[in-house]
Amino acid sequence: MTTPAERYAASRRRMAGYTPALTDFQSLYDFDLDFFQVDACRALENGHGVLVAAPTGSGKTVVGEFAVHLALANGQKCFYTTPIKALSNQKYADLVRRYGTGKVGLLTGDNTINGEAPIVVMTTEVLRNMLYASSPTLSGLAYVVMDEVHYLADRFRGAVWEEVIIHLPDSVRLAALSATVSNAEEFGEWLQEVRGDTTVIVDEHRPVPLWQHMLAGNRLYDLFVDDEHTKVNPALRRFALDDLRRTKVNQGRRSGRRREARPQRFRPPARSDVIDRLDRAGLLPAITFIFSRAGCDAAVEQCMYAGLRLTSMEEAEEIRAHVEERVADIPREDLDVLGYRTWLTALERGLAAHHAGMLPTFKEIVEELFTEGLIKAVFATETLALGINMPARTVVIERLVKWNGETHADLTPGEYTQLTGRAGRRGIDVEGHAVVLWTPGVDPGSVAGLAGTRTYPLNSSFRPSYNMAVNLVGQFGRERARTLLEESFAQFQADRAVVGLARQLRRNEEALEGYLEAATCHLGDFMEYARLRRRLSDREKELARARSGAQRAEAARSLERLRPGDVIVVPNGRWAGFALVLEPGAAKRVDDPSPLVLTVNRQVKQLALMDFRGPVEPVERVRIPASFSRKSPQHRRDLASTLRTKTARLDAPRPARRAEPAGEDPEIKELRRRLREHPCHGCAEREDHARWAERYFRLERETADLRRRVEGRSQVIARTFDRVCAVLQQLGYLEDERVTDAGRRLGRLYSESDLLTAECLRENVWEGLDAAELAATVSALVYESRTDDPKAPRIPAGPVGEALANMVSLAEDLREVERDHRVAFLRDPDMGFVWAAYRWARGHQLDAVLSETDLTAGDFVRWVKQLLDLLGQIAEAAPRDSGIRGTAGKAMDAMRRGVVAYSSVA
Repeated sequence: MTTPAERYAASRRRMAGYTPALTDFQSLYDFDLDFFQVDACRALENGHGVLVAAPTGSGKTVVGEFAVHLALANGQKCFYTTPIKALSNQKYADLVRRYGTGKVGLLTGDNTINGEAPIVVMTTEVLRNMLYASSPTLSGLAYVVMDEVHYLADRFRGAVWEEVIIHLPDSVRLAALSATVSNAEEFGEWLQEVRGDTTVIVDEHRPVPLWQHMLAGNRLYDLFVDDEHTKVNPALRRFALDDLRRTKVNQGRRSGRRREARPQRFRPPARSDVIDRLDRAGLLPAITFIFSRAGCDAAVEQCMYAGLRLTSMEEAEEIRAHVEERVADIPREDLDVLGYRTWLTALERGLAAHHAGMLPTFKEIVEELFTEGLIKAVFATETLALGINMPARTVVIERLVKWNGETHADLTPGEYTQLTGRAGRRGIDVEGHAVVLWTPGVDPGSVAGLAGTRTYPLNSSFRPSYNMAVNLVGQFGRERARTLLEESFAQFQADRAVVGLARQLRRNEEALEGYLEAATCHLGDFMEYARLRRRLSDREKELARARSGAQRAEAARSLERLRPGDVIVVPNGRWAGFALVLEPGAAKRVDDPSPLVLTVNRQVKQLALMDFRGPVEPVERVRIPASFSRKSPQHRRDLASTLRTKTARLDAPRPARRAEPAGEDPEIKELRRRLREHPCHGCAEREDHARWAERYFRLERETADLRRRVEGRSQVIARTFDRVCAVLQQLGYLEDERVTDAGRRLGRLYSESDLLTAECLRENVWEGLDAAELAATVSALVYESRTDDPKAPRIPAGPVGEALANMVSLAEDLREVERDHRVAFLRDPDMGFVWAAYRWARGHQLDAVLSETDLTAGDFVRWVKQLLDLLGQIAEAAPRDSGIRGTAGKAMDAMRRGVVAYSSVA
């Protein structure tokens, strides 16, 4: 007999238009579906594709799970695709819990589990590869779920999403799940064009309301004082204004009175205090976003040092039991290298970091414990906001600025929305909370602008690649492939954007006329004068760069002359001061000598050329005992003491001065003469005119770029495809409409360095290498240094160096071909992982490998897995009579061990 509540729920479902399939699906959940979920599920059941754009945490994945439900009910297949392996692993585990291991498979490159199951979770790249290979696994496919489809904006991997959407068979229904984007309707219109009937469902309602706060001083302020989130808290504005006034007063005092005590430098609240405050306010669990891996680890250490404990004894015991079960297969010696004991102690207190530098298994454990409510405070980089289902009651953002790989940039509204979207757990929390830590200069109004702008545009990053070109030509022929590419979202947006660009071009041209008029001088042609000034400035910069290069070369030559025992002065950087040369380093790095030195503070450090602005000369000599070991703290202490004694009578080192030019450049001299003689040089309003001229030049550059964009919008993707095909034709991968044997090999290589990899195979660059040597050389095609100025790499003795030199030479030849055809897809081989890959493949222990690199365990595992992926592709693509196939397999076997093998599905 049903209860009144159950009868009411059934009535509500009937009113909402529940079908039997939807009613059956609803029974799998302990909450009623929202209206947007019902609408999307009904559209799928009626044979439509769907695009669902909704906030993080709103339950978009329910729509994807209904596609799974329909496929199973109808005896069909459903592929559930995600952008990252970690999310695939998590979704696989969710679906296995619901449907059992027999009905669910996983394909991520790392893992192949039950790949022929009716439901298969996979990364989007795996599905793209299956489509190009016409895999028999596609037979019976009825639904494809594309979770986090807004990833197609990713400039490195976004093209994969568009390739899949374009090439899926017409019979397949697509369920595209996206974060809230401002142009969902535009994206939906494109899906309608390429996929047929597509229902667009946009829902901006958060199921758990989000409250915005700022922690300023010792008080937690509400950011808004109205329910519409439009009026900024006046008390918070007063706090920021008072601080600005205090700063100005203090600056005035310092400039007016020399002896005025300097005000204390602003110190943000201690992280332990922030967490403690949230705990007392009942706002845990919390995720604090810190845009630095080191900052995340330091935050855990600070909380530990402060004695913070957020768990009960029972919870700590549960945490320990869970962790020990998960790491049972990891040898104790590796756990010691990974700092396991300290990490576990933090977990038992309810504290954890989460970032890409961690061992994947450790990250998974943090995710599991946090989801279970056992971890109360996680300090994470923004990568956690991308896909992993790990919601919290509160999200804390330490700073509104982050390093984007090129510069420190303000958070965008989209990034802010993505981060704060974690706050508020559906079915657990009544409301979520976002807390921004106030710092001097932060305007509450600008924070309100970030919090109030909930959407961001979805822009295509699609462009044809070499691998894509040979696969398309092989399947469809050149003309049909060209037409297919014109169906991309990139071309769809480009065609629409021309109107707006042309309008902006007209506005720019009108503004240029105004700037010219404002720069007019009654004494003569001021724009002629302004161009002379620009030529002078450009020449001065050019000479400065040349002088810098000469100084660098002079410094390199002087470093090559150093001998063990020389005492030198390090003029700049963290290790500035006297240092004793232990190893000159010139023999290993001729182009960039890197002496190994002992500082007066007992630190043994490898210096780089960038640490010296000019030539280096020894200032003293110190005898290094034959028994000296740099690994011995006592030996370092004794030798550093000798160094200090020897240098005590010497003057303290001073920063090196930049060398002045020996004489004036003739071109600069001539330009200065022409400037002085120009009639506009004597104008009283010369600098005002110059400012308008500079604005003109800047806008002129922007306008020229805009004009090129307008002229190039038409068929831009197809024209790029033609250039790519021209490169492939010249190199022999295509012959008009035919894909050659070499081209078919290229079609099986999905690396960013696809063409260079194919060339290495064709030119037999890797023939004769053993497994470890092959792993080392191939690593240069996947690894990318995190810094712009990495240390010179260490290369194993023997054939590895020769193979790498051949790879660099091939890359230069290919770049020349690219220049001829006006494309630029290649990146240089990066040798930064060669030594680590070589040592690991040779069987060395984790601590030995990591001690010789700047890599964390997590980074090491990530790069090895990417290397394994490419080695697998090489084994598949190499000619059957080539020894590379077997060697690549042996290299994979040698590397898939230890910490690399631990990271898998739980």
